[in-house]
Amino acid sequence: MARAVRSNNRIDLFLLVACGLLALLARVVPVSMREPVATGLRRTFMSPMVMLQEWAETSRHAMVLVESKTAKRDSVALSAMNAASVDSENDRLRKLIGLGARLRWGFVPAEALHSRGVRDETTVILSAGARAGVARFSPVIAPEGLVGVVDAVDPTMSHAMLWTHPDFRVSAMSADAAAFGIAQAHLTSATGGYLIEVRGVPFRANLKPGALIVSSGLGGVWPRGIPVGTVIQEIKTTEGWARTYLLRPAVFPADVYNVMILRLERVAKEFDGVWPSVAAADAAAQRIVVAGDSALKEAALAEAAARRAVMDSVNAESFARPATDSTGAVITPAPPVRRAPRPVVQDSGPPLIRVRDTTRRDTIRRDTSRIDSISGRPRGLR
Repeated sequence: MARAVRSNNRIDLFLLVACGLLALLARVVPVSMREPVATGLRRTFMSPMVMLQEWAETSRHAMVLVESKTAKRDSVALSAMNAASVDSENDRLRKLIGLGARLRWGFVPAEALHSRGVRDETTVILSAGARAGVARFSPVIAPEGLVGVVDAVDPTMSHAMLWTHPDFRVSAMSADAAAFGIAQAHLTSATGGYLIEVRGVPFRANLKPGALIVSSGLGGVWPRGIPVGTVIQEIKTTEGWARTYLLRPAVFPADVYNVMILRLERVAKEFDGVWPSVAAADAAAQRIVVAGDSALKEAALAEAAARRAVMDSVNAESFARPATDSTGAVITPAPPVRRAPRPVVQDSGPPLIRVRDTTRRDTIRRDTSRIDSISGRPRGLR
């Protein structure tokens, strides 16, 4: 062991002396030769050391930047997660602004403050009260349709009953006013959520899936024409005089955070143009289809007339242009040959009368077809 340590010390001393001599030699080397010698050393003996230095510097720089890169990555991921919700909120705000522009007057914008209580599914707190013109039984609506009704009012806040409440009722009808009924909440299961059912629809009325159901305006609380939902299917009940239909709600209260509260003076007025009518939309679509068909028909007739005019002009030009041979000389058509008319052979006898027979035409005798000019009877009959 002592010998190994002594040999290592000698090697280290030798390397130290060699490096010192090389350093002195580098000091006395002319300036013109220093750069080539240094380049040669870096490319040969010092290359591994230079590579290790580069790796160490790169690692140190990466460790310095890792925190900033992690922060940027986290912010980008958070922005991507919030982008969908922000777009959805912006879309709802645009729809709410559009609803306010169609209402024009008589409404109070409010924010729906959802709580985490048990009754949050059936009630909601609104950020507008009596000072803003909100009163009890003021309808609460959203751009999609019906939300609920105000049941308690404070000076700055109000409490609203959503359509999911067991006591909520609204008179509803089909978009074409052919069927009327009472809409109320329908609990699908303990945790399955809420739908809407319309009860008391006359048995003669048959609503198809996808039909829009709106408020009828009966009762004085809800104005006419607010969308309630669309028909999903008919529910079989024991009532033989009426039908019950299940609706998909136009508005899910849990997704509503901005609403409009209608003032009582606005409820008494008409709501034309606030929510487009399905019947009017169907009629408009039908008019568009008819107009498109008539336009296509007129275009086809115009194209046919243009083709006919082109063909007529080509025919007229071909008739007006004289015929020419291969040399280009005009060919003069020969005059038509006139034939002598055939001589007319006159028969002195009485005229012939051809009698039609349903059996055979050649069974008629020639002598029976001549009429005696004296007796007036056909010849050959005695």
